[in-house]
Formats: sequence, structure tokens, C-alpha cells
Amino acid sequence: MKLIAFMLMSNLCFSQIAHDKKQHYAAGVLTSSVTYAYVYTKTKNKKKAAIYSIVSAVVIGTLKEVSDSRQPGNKFDPQDLLATTLGGVTVGVTIQLFNKKK
Repeated sequence: MKLIAFMLMSNLCFSQIAHDKKQHYAAGVLTSSVTYAYVYTKTKNKKKAAIYSIVSAVVIGTLKEVSDSRQPGNKFDPQDLLATTLGGVTVGVTIQLFNKKK
């Protein structure tokens, strides 16, 4: 019963998030995932890969918002940057939680 209540509440909360923010979150997840895979393949260092993956999401999000702010009638949206960053942090932290030290 608790699981069903949790799922219903999660769905309700998720449906209240703007579509634009979901796209920014997904972009952060994608950027971070690709960066993690690339850095880990090159260095075999999990900590470095996690840090680079999170930083890449922040950098890409910042560049996107700076680009947006230069368009007429548009502005830098810190909430968009936050959504992109959260996507990157989600990947970086999740991978670290499931990676076992060898």
C-alpha cells in the first residue's frame, strides 16, 4: 500500500514540473553519462570520471543559458541551469553508489 501511495505522489509531483525543466534534466543526464563513460574509458579512474561528468553538465547548462540570454526576448534562467545540473548530479552520484571499490 505504501508503494502505491509513493508512486501516486511521485507521479503527481512529476506532472507538475514544466516540460522545459524535464528537457534540461534529460540533457544533464545525457551529457553526464556520455562524459562519465568517456573519461572512465580513458583514465580508468571512477572518481575523476564522476567529477568530470558533473562538471560537464554544469558547463553545458551554463553555456546554453548564456546563449539563450543573448537572444532577443530571452534571459538567463537559473532554474534551467539547476535542472541541467541536477541531471548531471543524478548520474554522477548514482554511478558512484552502484560502483563497488575493487
